[in-house]
Amino acid sequence: MSYKINERLEYVEQLLQAKCVSKWMGIKEVSIYSSLSPSTIRRAVLRGSLKVSKSTGKLLFQVGDVDRWLRNG
Repeated sequence: MSYKINERLEYVEQLLQAKCVSKWMGIKEVSIYSSLSPSTIRRAVLRGSLKVSKSTGKLLFQVGDVDRWLRNG
């Protein structure tokens, strides 16, 4: 029974991660999400350690990219 519960939880976790990866955030949202200042986030963008999209004229970040940056910090 515990095996089935773990299997089901892993499935739900995968669904949630897939849904979050495509969400875009602005620099203020990333600042709140990461508990870091906007200037720290901008420095990471300038260094190339944090992936960003500038196609709309403002800095946009995908949740998955921010999570990877925070993990690899």
